[in-house]
Amino acid sequence: MKLFLIGLGVLGLIAVAISAYVRLAPTDPERWHTMPAAVTNRDTYGGAMRVVGAGQDGLARLDRIIQATPRTYVLAGSVEAGMITYVTRSRVFGFPDYTTVRQAGPQLELFGRLRFGRSDLGVNAARLDGWLQAFAQG
Repeated sequence: MKLFLIGLGVLGLIAVAISAYVRLAPTDPERWHTMPAAVTNRDTYGGAMRVVGAGQDGLARLDRIIQATPRTYVLAGSVEAGMITYVTRSRVFGFPDYTTVRQAGPQLELFGRLRFGRSDLGVNAARLDGWLQAFAQG
């Protein structure tokens, strides 16, 4: 029984250490404030991409929607620069997901991806689709 409790305590400490690392690991804007050469409408293993017609003011309109999302903040970029990268953290463990949005003429290109792990279980695709649904509703 004593060994079981010690093991449980060690597992608890490991969980706390991992959680602290996920929340406190530094973020390099130069690494995450990028877009792939070709953005298409597709889901990837660790994220998603979307392209949508938006008009010339699309980035500013979508920025307002994204900034109203809980646990989301701007990592780099601006509407004036034509490209913004956001960090959205999960509610419980604070896992960061990165979403870069770029105004490409009359289109918006969105690229959402995870930082830790291999699969985001569709979370980034759902987030992008939710933002675009709110965008389409005006």
